[in-house]
Amino acid sequence: MAQKLVECVPNFSEGRDKAIIDQITAEIKAVPDVQLLSVEMGADVNRTVVTFIGSPEGVKEAAFRAIKKAAELIDMRHHKGAHPRMGATDVCPFVPVSNITMEEVVELSREVARRVGEELGIPVYLYEESATRPERRSLANIRKGEYEGLPEKLKDPQWKPDFGPAEFNPKAGATVIGAREFLIAYNITLNTREKQYATDIAFELREKGRSVRKGNIKPFYFKGELVKYRENYFPCGNCDFVGKTLEETAEHCRKEHGYDLYELLRMHGTDPQNPIGRSVKKPGKFKHVRAIGWYVEEYGRAQISINLTNYKVTPIHAVMEEARRLAAERGLVVTGSEIVGLVPFQAIYDAGKFYLEQQGKSSGVPVEDVIRMAIYSLGLNDVAPFDPKEKILGLPQTPADALVSKTVEAFTHEVSRESPAPGGGSIAALAGALGAALGAMVSNLTIGKPGYEAVEADLKTLAVRAQEVKDQLLRAVDEDTNAFNAYMEARRMPQNTPEEKAAREKAIEEGLKTAVRVPLKTAQLSLEAMKICREVVEKGNVNSVTDAGVGAQSAFTGVRGGILNVLINLPPIKDEAFKEEMKATCKQLEEEATHLLEETLQVLHQKLS
Repeated sequence: MAQKLVECVPNFSEGRDKAIIDQITAEIKAVPDVQLLSVEMGADVNRTVVTFIGSPEGVKEAAFRAIKKAAELIDMRHHKGAHPRMGATDVCPFVPVSNITMEEVVELSREVARRVGEELGIPVYLYEESATRPERRSLANIRKGEYEGLPEKLKDPQWKPDFGPAEFNPKAGATVIGAREFLIAYNITLNTREKQYATDIAFELREKGRSVRKGNIKPFYFKGELVKYRENYFPCGNCDFVGKTLEETAEHCRKEHGYDLYELLRMHGTDPQNPIGRSVKKPGKFKHVRAIGWYVEEYGRAQISINLTNYKVTPIHAVMEEARRLAAERGLVVTGSEIVGLVPFQAIYDAGKFYLEQQGKSSGVPVEDVIRMAIYSLGLNDVAPFDPKEKILGLPQTPADALVSKTVEAFTHEVSRESPAPGGGSIAALAGALGAALGAMVSNLTIGKPGYEAVEADLKTLAVRAQEVKDQLLRAVDEDTNAFNAYMEARRMPQNTPEEKAAREKAIEEGLKTAVRVPLKTAQLSLEAMKICREVVEKGNVNSVTDAGVGAQSAFTGVRGGILNVLINLPPIKDEAFKEEMKATCKQLEEEATHLLEETLQVLHQKLS
């Protein structure tokens, strides 16, 4: 069964004393089945973001130990920093990573919260997916008033903690714990020292939006005069509509602008039942975005500090481009950005594809090229180095000891040795990968060339698919050798008793079937590479058409080589139905590949003539 993985990203209210943070992270590292991924200290905000991952039980224990150690070492009575905070461990979110549901992670978070409240005597509030009531889903709402406001907040029955005493803990403060989707902590840096300028843009970006102003609102909106609700005067924040009642305006906002005015007011702490005298509000540009402005002494610049709580709805690049537009309107320049903690691979990959497409380039290039485009375009090296291997969660990486990590020379030498693997199956996979690579190459060489505008969209699609096929076939180079080695391991199993003999025979049968399925997949993928090359021969740059022809020929070797490796492993298998199915599949694959190669070469020769 696949392992359940949970991520935990506690934020500690200490960013200047490394000795304290080292003691906290030592508690995490001491727990089995847990891996510490990153520790990011910020001196000016006086805050450290720690990221670790592991089994549910391991993560639960590590989180509790870290919160306990932080409560021992950090004294909130002396804490000062730019970032909002309410406790030594300010917030401790748990994130489902793989093979675990959000419901399971919610239960996990509540178990940790209960233990922190009962054993450490720290008031704990549950937020996001773990929240016990709607107004507590928002971290900003819970944290309003920060540490300094806790003594009064804890006296209010509406703000009784979910766990722990409703009593002020002056040293540890309070902690917010919950389960949430992956949050990207993303800071956009401006060429100004003015915190207010960054805040002005932040309010435009964030879902919560801002107070409506009039008059002197350009270039800086915050300089305008506040607009407030009064009797029979309930203006819309988005247009010139003015309702005589809040209900009338709320209905207008719902129909014309698609948002809930009552919910927006509540987000700003305004009671919809008593709005008179309060500021008119308008929503911001993006859903699932929280943002504030701050000044970072270390960088000598102001930043828009952003939390992206669902990058699948609001991607990084969309926020960056809007920030650039808003900055330009104000005479400011975005100099770059930074990611605090980790970022999912897909978020960065999507950004790289976006910027490639903006330039009219193909996104059907190697993953590392797409990632590099994202790093350059977002300016992720502006204020601190961005190492993809350290910062990107789920970055596709090839093990250092993999066959495909060897040089061409070393790989060829390895094949030539007396060991039976790597052998024909791995070579077939490599041949197919090279065929797909040539298909991608010719597609990319054609995109953007005059005279090929009509087929450019097709070639972009082909290039993307060719990269996917290429990467799968490269993995198959090692998978084929690993499958053969697993079969050989099964043959070496003991057979001293009837039970051992039965177990050995079963393992050998399964090993042989795996040794059949892997090269079969190679043949199927190589056939797809041939189809790509066939279309590229027809539509691609005529000056590179022979490269696509070589790609088809190479991929054909992948098909036939994969088939040969299927057939050689079939005889010892006892499952006759399986054997007949594989033979029929191989026959069909070879017939289709042979016909496709003949057709491709025919088109190629017509182009050459």
